[in-house]
Amino acid sequence: MVRAEQLSLGYEGRPVLSGVTFAVEPGARVGLLGPNGGGKTTLFRALLGELRPLSGTLEVAVSSATVPQTDRSRLDYPVSCLDVATMGALARLPWWRRPGRKDREMAAESLATVGLADRAGDTFGDMSGGQRQRALIARALTADAGLLLLDEPYTGLDSASAKLLDRLIDDLAASGRSVMIATHDVEQASVWDQVLCLNRTQVAFGAPAETLDRKVLEETYGGHIVEIPGAGGHGVLPPHHHDHGDHEHGSHA
Repeated sequence: MVRAEQLSLGYEGRPVLSGVTFAVEPGARVGLLGPNGGGKTTLFRALLGELRPLSGTLEVAVSSATVPQTDRSRLDYPVSCLDVATMGALARLPWWRRPGRKDREMAAESLATVGLADRAGDTFGDMSGGQRQRALIARALTADAGLLLLDEPYTGLDSASAKLLDRLIDDLAASGRSVMIATHDVEQASVWDQVLCLNRTQVAFGAPAETLDRKVLEETYGGHIVEIPGAGGHGVLPPHHHDHGDHEHGSHA
């Protein structure tokens, strides 16, 4: 699905992420770990084809689609859940073509896949955070994406919605799609197939059990590690430390 070799990415010729080498197979669930500003969003932009490598190679053999955080979605547009899912068709249609009946049928199937068939007519902005997240995943499925890029999808979800999302990610992978999930939750990432740890360079890539040791976590998060009593001395990241003013959220400074 994806292969990167000594990939370097940046803006206006200045690298913000370098030394990235990894491969994603069909059906893989890959956790993307790193601090804000560490390169996660930049890598997603490259995988979407929005950013060209400064050096190295990046091969993406399938179409890709991003699933943004729901708390960054506009909620004041009077669009239905089905409308949002149908918007995914725009990614694969010529610019002059509007989605037609077949596209809406595909969108309806995508909603059924994510468990929202009975919510198709609901106003998107009135839905719960977990339902909006699944509607955005349905939009990516309508785009017929083989690679789904989820940007901190668990943010703001209650435990029930998080469990539904867990199952959905597993189902998508079982269907042959690859899923990359940007997250700050080390424990969560440890159950997926692979982890890619970034902090302006690649720190580590591999199976979680073999990769997520204390040294890797400290290099990934720059020492933002706390000890958990009874956890065998294993460090984990403190609760979300979001800073939306860094390069990863739009500033190219």
